Amino acid sequence: MTAPSKVAGAARPGVLPAKGHKPRKFPVSDGAPLEVVEDGPSLAGRLTSLAALLTIRPTLAIGSYAPRLPWPWGLVDVVSRVMRPAPGTIRATISLPNCTAQLVRANGVLPADGKRGVILYMHGGAFLTCGVNSHGRLVTALSGFADCPVLVVNYRMIPKHSVGEAIDDCYDAYKWLRLKGYEPNQIVLAGDSAGGYLAMALAEKLQREGLEGETPGAMVTMSPLFEVDNEARANHPNIHSDAMFPPRAFYALVDLVKEAAGRHLVDGKPEEVYEPLDHIEPGLPRTLIHVSGSEVLVSDARKAARRLAAAGVPVEVRVWPGQMHVFQLASPLVPEATRSLRQIGDYIREATW
Repeated sequence: MTAPSKVAGAARPGVLPAKGHKPRKFPVSDGAPLEVVEDGPSLAGRLTSLAALLTIRPTLAIGSYAPRLPWPWGLVDVVSRVMRPAPGTIRATISLPNCTAQLVRANGVLPADGKRGVILYMHGGAFLTCGVNSHGRLVTALSGFADCPVLVVNYRMIPKHSVGEAIDDCYDAYKWLRLKGYEPNQIVLAGDSAGGYLAMALAEKLQREGLEGETPGAMVTMSPLFEVDNEARANHPNIHSDAMFPPRAFYALVDLVKEAAGRHLVDGKPEEVYEPLDHIEPGLPRTLIHVSGSEVLVSDARKAARRLAAAGVPVEVRVWPGQMHVFQLASPLVPEATRSLRQIGDYIREATW
């Protein structure tokens, strides 16, 4: 584990101080997270989980035995380009210092003018695959339900780059939104799977900047991977029944993350692996977590919720039984996926009102 100050890459200017704004009266945690178990799964949800069990899980099982082979991880996002965007979707590519991002607006959503809420989205994919194309439909739906634009970061990925560099890219995207005119309380940090890790790491990085008022409006995660360490997940009952991930996949991921960190020098030393759950402090943004009750990452979700609530951060966990990992990707085919995204959209609109 490492001190947060060692994760940042090359020195760079911080974000601008937040302007004075009307304080919000968000509830303060009483030390315990709120957990709601949703209905389900529907027949469509069961079939989607079965499809993942028969296709994705065996593929990941094979890859986990030889994770260092030159697997074409980037192919996932390239192939995803064949998925046509929803009618009326507007997309624009944004250049950041070390990567690109895509600004997405669903049909009828007003432009990103700095006057209303905005979502900074970190896509999942185990830090090594997926991107703006694979998650295009999801973020478009989220934009529509939240009635605001979404900036999706095409951050640098392992094994070529380290997770610390991915955090830097997300920080650059946040600064772009601030320079665009958005105040911190208008920005919601969101992500799925590994993007949940990046969202929390970014929130903690902003907190370390020490600028008054530099707290995002909220943090929202779906099936989040909140820690690299695999001990808690390895001992969870869902480790053998997860529809998508075989047990060995997480050990392979830990090795890849550590090796990528070792190749990236920070102040002349190899980057240390950062664990967001070890750096939770009071003052982080209010948090909403949606997770499948059948996936192993429910362990990360509940562990994070307990620690956030203990630090006084309002946190709500919604557990969806019988769903696959990041089942929101199956919207609108799976009704629970659409319902989840609608709930998240309502939460974001309330947080940035």
